[in-house]
Amino acid sequence: MPLPRDWRRDARSPDEVLAHLASGHHVFVHGACATPTPLLEAMCRRADLADVQLYHLHLQGPVPFADPAHAGRFVSSSLFTGPALREPIAAGRADFIPVFLSDIPGLFRSRTIPLDVALLPLSPPDAHGQCTLGTSVDAALAAAESASIVLAEINAQMPRTSGAACVPLARVTAFCHTDRPLVEHAPSSPGPVEARIGELVAALVEDGATLQMGIGAIPDAVLARLGDKHELGVHTEMFSDGLVPLVEAGVVTNRQKAVHRGRIVSSFVAGTRALFDFVHENHLVEMHPCDRTNDTALIRKNPRVTAINSALEIDLTGQVCADSIGHRIYSGIGGQMDFVRGAALSEGGKPIIALPSTAAGGTVSRVVPALRPGAGVVTTRGHVHWVVTEHGAVNLHGLGLRRRGEALVSIAHPDQRGELRRALAELRHFVVG
Repeated sequence: MPLPRDWRRDARSPDEVLAHLASGHHVFVHGACATPTPLLEAMCRRADLADVQLYHLHLQGPVPFADPAHAGRFVSSSLFTGPALREPIAAGRADFIPVFLSDIPGLFRSRTIPLDVALLPLSPPDAHGQCTLGTSVDAALAAAESASIVLAEINAQMPRTSGAACVPLARVTAFCHTDRPLVEHAPSSPGPVEARIGELVAALVEDGATLQMGIGAIPDAVLARLGDKHELGVHTEMFSDGLVPLVEAGVVTNRQKAVHRGRIVSSFVAGTRALFDFVHENHLVEMHPCDRTNDTALIRKNPRVTAINSALEIDLTGQVCADSIGHRIYSGIGGQMDFVRGAALSEGGKPIIALPSTAAGGTVSRVVPALRPGAGVVTTRGHVHWVVTEHGAVNLHGLGLRRRGEALVSIAHPDQRGELRRALAELRHFVVG
C-alpha cells in the first residue's frame, strides 16, 4: 500500500524522539557522513541519563558525548575510532573494541552486543514506505534489525541509495525531520610523497582489476593516475569523490567482476555533496552491509582484486600496524585484513600496503626494526604481500626474514637505511657488508 503523503505529520522534535532512551540502554550510533548530530545533541541534553552504552564506528562532525562533562553518563565503545574519540580512549573515558569490520554485524545479530536502541539518519521514505540508510549501510542495517527501538533523523538531504540499504518507516519507533547538509569530507591534496606513492601503486593496477581503496591523500593520488586503465571494477568497503571521474570517463565499468557484475559495490561513502549526488538513486552503485562487502569468500571471486590499504608503521619482518601509535588507539582494524586476504586469494590479486617512509616531518621512520610497545598488528607478516613507499615497491610474499628485511630497508627513507641495516644485521645475525 502506498505511503500516505503526509508522513511528516508524525515527525517529532529531537528531544521528543530521545525521550525513548533510558539509562542503561545499549545504543548503536550511525557514523561517518551519516552521524546523527541532532539526535546526539538531544541525547546530551537529557540530564537524567546515566550509564548509556554507545557503540559506533568512525563519527564525523560534532560528537558532544565525548566531552569530559559527560563522562560516566555516556560510555563510548569504538568499533573503529576517529579524531573525536582518540583522546577519550587514551584518557580512559571511552573504550575500543578490536574487531574485523566484517564481524561487526554478527556482534549485533548474535546479541554478543545486545542493542536496545539504534540512532539512524535515514533518507525520506518512498511511496512504499521504504527509507534508506543513505551514505552508510556498514553495520547500521544489522543494528536496525537487532535493536528493540529505532530512533531516526529523516534528513531531506540524505541520498537514497540502492542495494541492501532499506529500512521501512514502519520499523522506526520515532523520528525527527530535518533538512541539513551532511558532514562532508573534502578531498585530500596529495603532496610529492603521496604523488610518488600514487604513481607506484597505479603501476601495479592491471586492466580488468577489481579495486578496493580507502580515503585520504594516497588513495586519491592512486585514483588520479588510473585514467589510462581499462575495464576496472570496484568492490570496496568505502569510496570517496576520487572514484567518480573514473566512472564518468568509462575507466570503471565493472563488466569483468564476478560478484555484482556491472555494479560498484560499497558499504559506505565519505566525501562531498558531489559524491552524495552521485550515489543518489544511482542503481549502478549498490550499498551493502560490511559483512557482505568484506566477506573474503566473495572478494576472492572477483578477478585481479587490488586492495590498497595504509599503515602507520611496518617492522622488518613485515608486521603491519594500522590501528594504533604504540598503546594509543588511532583508528581500528577495519577491513584491512578482510581485503588483504581476499586479494591474496583472488586470481591475479595484489594486496598492497602503501605508506610514506617517514612521519613527523621526516624525522621518524615508518619502517622500523620492531613495532613500538603496544602497537597492534593488523596485517600479520604471513599475510603481507606488496609494500609501497615513495622509494619503491616490494613484494614480501614468499621471502624469508632476512630477504624481506632487506627489501623493506630498500624502500625506507635513505637517511634511515644505515640504521635499519645495522638493526637487521643484529636481528638476523649477519655482518653488514
